[in-house]
Amino acid sequence: MIREILKMGDPRLLQVARKVERFNTPELRTLIEDMFDTMDHANGAGLAAPQIGVDLQVVIFGFDRNPRYPDAPMVPKTVLVNPVLEMLSDELEDGWEGCLSVPGLRGVVPRHVRLKYSGHDLMGNRLERVAEGFHARVVQHECDHLRGILYPMRIKDFSRFGFTEVLFPDLPANGDD
Repeated sequence: MIREILKMGDPRLLQVARKVERFNTPELRTLIEDMFDTMDHANGAGLAAPQIGVDLQVVIFGFDRNPRYPDAPMVPKTVLVNPVLEMLSDELEDGWEGCLSVPGLRGVVPRHVRLKYSGHDLMGNRLERVAEGFHARVVQHECDHLRGILYPMRIKDFSRFGFTEVLFPDLPANGDD
């Protein structure tokens, strides 16, 4: 089922999400299915449970190709519950980001280039993976949502923040960044 995506300004997006305590439940399965339906419908690269008003540490991400990020490499479809991020490098890289909760806008955000993420899948099995580049950027962006952080809060240079249709006129104009 496609859920409504909360928009910046909704105070629920600024809260710290609660840890998931029970895995492989019908409720968790439905939540994850709804998150994938919602993300796919909006052509998202990822989605965090707080973005649909659910106060739990659950993120999903991944795609083969994405019209909103046409030059981005494939990111494996992933369910990550109670994530922990470990930065493997101090190196930061600036990159353009958008967000389904901040529609129509993009900004340049510094992110760590390489990290290890761990957590659990839907069943409660341990998941651990090293990511770099765009994959690492997506993971950091989604996990920020679990701490009540939206990408505009990380922008250092607001001359590199604006409306997608102005900054990238060749991208699909659906307004759902």
